[in-house]
Amino acid sequence: MAKPNPQPSHANSQPPAPNPQPLIPNPQSPTPQPLPRWLKRNIPKGNGNHFTKRLIDELGLETVCNHARCPNRMECYAQRTATMMILGSVCTRACRFCSVAKGKPGAVDPDEPRRVAQAARELGLRHVVITCVTRDDLPDGGAGHFYRTIDEVRRATDATIEVLPSDFAGNPAAVDRLIEAAPDVYNHNSETVPRLYAPVRGPKADYAWTLEMFRQIARRNSAIRLKTGLMLGLGETTEELLDTLADLLRCGCRMLTLGQYLRPSVTQMPVVRYVTPEEFDHLKHLAQRMGFEQVASGPFVRSSYHAREMVAGC
Repeated sequence: MAKPNPQPSHANSQPPAPNPQPLIPNPQSPTPQPLPRWLKRNIPKGNGNHFTKRLIDELGLETVCNHARCPNRMECYAQRTATMMILGSVCTRACRFCSVAKGKPGAVDPDEPRRVAQAARELGLRHVVITCVTRDDLPDGGAGHFYRTIDEVRRATDATIEVLPSDFAGNPAAVDRLIEAAPDVYNHNSETVPRLYAPVRGPKADYAWTLEMFRQIARRNSAIRLKTGLMLGLGETTEELLDTLADLLRCGCRMLTLGQYLRPSVTQMPVVRYVTPEEFDHLKHLAQRMGFEQVASGPFVRSSYHAREMVAGC
């Protein structure tokens, strides 16, 4: 597999952008904007949506599709797929972009890994994506529970496995525990550019640690594919975005998702700008030129959207 240039030059080797302005003209003064036409979707037909929802409800499971109010939820449910969210439904962080409930979580359910595996088997999943709420209240951040969930899914299915864990509050031993489980894909969302980490992700998120996690995984098990996702329209500039992508490439990350931030409710931070589909296409081209091997870029793209297709393309 060809290695990308670790220090991509996005100044001289790229075609002109269709819109050379920053992704946000004035990051300090967001103004409410009407929803553009490309962000309106049809409701999918068929009963797959009801089957998936019923099974998840019967097994007492949580999905990030539901709690994060994902715009792709009905599409994915209709295709009998979902991103399982473990370790409960209450997060110890208060990220300003996220609609998952915040507060003091309850006890970890020891039977949850088995039920996640049962759902994966009954849905016939060939690629299982497992995410979680952040559990800063647990000594290992929930890494051991993640490990058990991966093990149960492997026992129940032949599916490839993608994990989308928290940052484990900077605990390298917790990351090592997941590396020992050897998921096919280790996905951790960078979410945004370094300048916006504090206002978007909160005071506990650390950009330097995000990069170090990827370096740690690459050192320990180079067979694990590294993946990250960023939301656009939060106030980042094109230059900041490309610099962030260059940092991620240097840490071994080769899979990327870029999507439009959509405000889940009025209690989350507002959208600063809606990025056009043409700009998303252009950014995909730039990311591929820089060295990313798999890139999904579009208004409705999310970190686990069409995840199986991305893995199959590797």
